[in-house]
Amino acid sequence: MKIAVVGTGYVGLVTGTCLAETGNDVTCVDINQEKVEKMNRGEIPIYEPGLEILFYRNIAQRRLDFTSDLGAAIKDAKIIFLALPTPPGGDGSADLSYVLGAAKDIAKLITGYKVVVTKSTVPVGTADKVKAVFKEHTDVEVDVVSNPEFLREGVAVEDFMKPDRVVVGTQSERARKLMEELYAPYVRSGNPIIFMDERSSELTKYAANSFLATKITFMNEVANLCERVGADVDMVRKGIGADARIGKRFLFPGVGYGGSCFPKDVQALAKSAAEADYNFSILESVMAVNEKQKTVIVEKMRKYYKGDLKGKKFALWGLAFKPETDDIREAPALYIIDELLKDGAEVVAYDPEAMENVRKLKGDSISYAYDAYEALQGADALIIVTEWSLFRTPDFNKIEAGLKAKVIFDGRNLYDLHRMIDCGFYYNSIGRKLIESNESETNSDNRSSRIPGVASV
Repeated sequence: MKIAVVGTGYVGLVTGTCLAETGNDVTCVDINQEKVEKMNRGEIPIYEPGLEILFYRNIAQRRLDFTSDLGAAIKDAKIIFLALPTPPGGDGSADLSYVLGAAKDIAKLITGYKVVVTKSTVPVGTADKVKAVFKEHTDVEVDVVSNPEFLREGVAVEDFMKPDRVVVGTQSERARKLMEELYAPYVRSGNPIIFMDERSSELTKYAANSFLATKITFMNEVANLCERVGADVDMVRKGIGADARIGKRFLFPGVGYGGSCFPKDVQALAKSAAEADYNFSILESVMAVNEKQKTVIVEKMRKYYKGDLKGKKFALWGLAFKPETDDIREAPALYIIDELLKDGAEVVAYDPEAMENVRKLKGDSISYAYDAYEALQGADALIIVTEWSLFRTPDFNKIEAGLKAKVIFDGRNLYDLHRMIDCGFYYNSIGRKLIESNESETNSDNRSSRIPGVASV
């Protein structure tokens, strides 16, 4: 089947590449000519595990190509995916100008029947607006379908190739058959293609992400309470996660959610509810708690240093909003950095993938290390913000040797509390017992011994 994908951001590129992998001829469209030329040369613009192999293979086998010529891309395409940005506006509503603008351009070019699919995350009623654009600008028959993506950054290729479910919103039997044919190779194990009306499909995406964001936020609230009453959030998490009605996933506390989806989708759903004259109060609380949670670790640091962070140097491990991605959109690390700089502190950061993206945003306001241990040199404390695998089993002797004081603020609860006691660190995590250091800050430079018997955790 011939497919066009309009937009080569994260969703568009993963979608186009994975559709090509099952034998479709896919042309991806982007207005950035330089980006198009690079992709046609095999230069992939994003970091996503597993995508690179499929990207190269399908370009080499001529099933995947890129162009800035919208007319050429859609001419023979049966299905046109719109994978365009829907950034939040000043009032929290999703900006549909890119989606509606592309629909208008397509309407002026098509000469035969097309299925136009909104792959972008869009508010309820968007399909109706897209239909109205086509009705205004062409007499050609078009079916507008809602097909929200459920891709998790870091495992997006697996999510697309082996989806838990595929949601398709259409009331057209002709469009339904085409979408069923397109997705059949991805659901051979029996996972469902769920057909519904367009509005229900649009709401499904927002509801799913908002529920997960709520689950994360609830656990962060539980973690904050644990610290006040002397409970251990890890034990609470295991206790409630064993309940099949709740489940184990999305129960890990930390420094809040970020990324391209949860923040804007929660905000957009709350806005949609307000427009329908409904006060979605749970979501208002979720947003307020998450905003505060992003800098909870800075509050812990201010307390430890008695309100004076000026002149302190901190090593920060992790800049991406989650591991296995270079995405820094709404990343908690950015909020933490801003607070530390505001307090006059110095930050030396390390992240395996996201440093260049942060450098473009923050410039030289912070320093960047070659590796995790270089970031520690001469720092007063280590801050852990993103749970990359390489941070899970560090050499604690190297950490001690690099830091001026054996102090760790862990926003992802990576280390076992008993081991941290044995290591003699001051260890402050989220919702767990505070581990006091065996050494004071003032005499930490006079240590004469290494951590006994510890090379890694």
